[in-house]
Amino acid sequence: MGFRAFLRSPCLSIVSKPRFLPRAVVVLAGLAAVLVLIGPVSAPGQTDSDVPPPGRPSDASRQALSLLIQTFLETEDSERAGRLLSDILREPAADLETVTAMIRAGRPAQAEPVGLQPGMPVQSRGKSYRYGLSVPRSYSPSRDYALVICLHGAGFTGDAYLERWQPRLGDDAILACPTYPSGMWWTREAEDLVLATLRAVQARYRVDPDRIFLTGMSNGGIGAYLIGFHHATRFAGLAPMASGIDDVLFPFLANLRNTPVYLIHGAQDQVMPVSLSRSIAQELTRLGYAFVYREHDQVHPMAGGHFFPREELPALAAWMGTHRREPYPKHLTVVRDATHLLPFGWVRIDATDRIASFTERLTDNRDETILNRVYATLDAEIVSPNRIEVHTQRVRRYTLFLNQELADLSQPITILTDGRLRYQGRVTPSPETLLREARLRRDRHQLFPVLLTLTVEAAP
Repeated sequence: MGFRAFLRSPCLSIVSKPRFLPRAVVVLAGLAAVLVLIGPVSAPGQTDSDVPPPGRPSDASRQALSLLIQTFLETEDSERAGRLLSDILREPAADLETVTAMIRAGRPAQAEPVGLQPGMPVQSRGKSYRYGLSVPRSYSPSRDYALVICLHGAGFTGDAYLERWQPRLGDDAILACPTYPSGMWWTREAEDLVLATLRAVQARYRVDPDRIFLTGMSNGGIGAYLIGFHHATRFAGLAPMASGIDDVLFPFLANLRNTPVYLIHGAQDQVMPVSLSRSIAQELTRLGYAFVYREHDQVHPMAGGHFFPREELPALAAWMGTHRREPYPKHLTVVRDATHLLPFGWVRIDATDRIASFTERLTDNRDETILNRVYATLDAEIVSPNRIEVHTQRVRRYTLFLNQELADLSQPITILTDGRLRYQGRVTPSPETLLREARLRRDRHQLFPVLLTLTVEAAP
């Protein structure tokens, strides 16, 4: 199919009054009265400053809780996760503020290997894959780093791209280049591999969740588009090179409202015509979205116009250096097919009318719903404090995820769907909701302690 790829009891206490008290109880009661008068006595070698105030957990108990939370977030075993979640929620210290802070802090920093690391193993869908990794030699676990995920083209491997990109990118970011057979990045397996690679790097190194970029060349550029617009809220930017998508997928570009794009294409590309990128640039212009379009006239002795000139990298690297993801944008637009009903920032489409449904390979079905671009669309905007307006197309149910960054959770919230009042009232933040969503998303900068699921009424 080539590049034209198509591209979820109350407690009862009974107290009896004894006729007499045993002597030991009287003595203990007397000691308790003394302690009330003079306060607790520090252990030998312990100062009053080492004793936590009443109601505040000790450093040791906080560390234990933090480890429990990080283990819950990272485990792939759903049954174990359920047990860990119950253990966390039983902890007196596991209030909303404490749990939020511990998730944001992440796992304590550890020293990890630096430099070029080809052939790193990663598991996805029960299969073993490899990715090339480059970590700045100046890497310090005390700070966060940008992450660039680069997808190779047909006939190449991640390790080969690692050797090409690392000298150009330098020590300004961590670079991860997964390998997928034949560079078929438009498949669902490849999509899951990219997300697994992202999680694998985050588990070992300090990655800034707001500075993750996805780029790719040729077939890898197709993957950058497809994976990028399905998971746009994960990335600070996309950089597809010498690639494109079929026009029946153009509606998904609407997902890039808050995700800028940097396009590079050769005017003399005979493998993937430059018209592909020009058409996408026109559509992004129509949408009013942020993008940079670079078109070069160079010709490579072997690849012709189908390549990424070395001279273009400094401007791309500088562009990446100036962009950060906004984790809680006030306005989101999401377009979905039936196989991608996943969280998208603070919204999720849960149920729809009959819409297009992509297959595992995305390319082996061109039914009328795809040809006619029959997708579900949801547009959500915080138009004023604690007022959210949602507009839908082919959506029957959706969920909003909220936090204090998006709304004042101590005040009532108003939600309109397609011009109709659908909710007005207060919400209750929950540590359990916070933890469940954090484990699902694996994104410590997108935390939501509130969710509201609303049904969309059919138009009269």
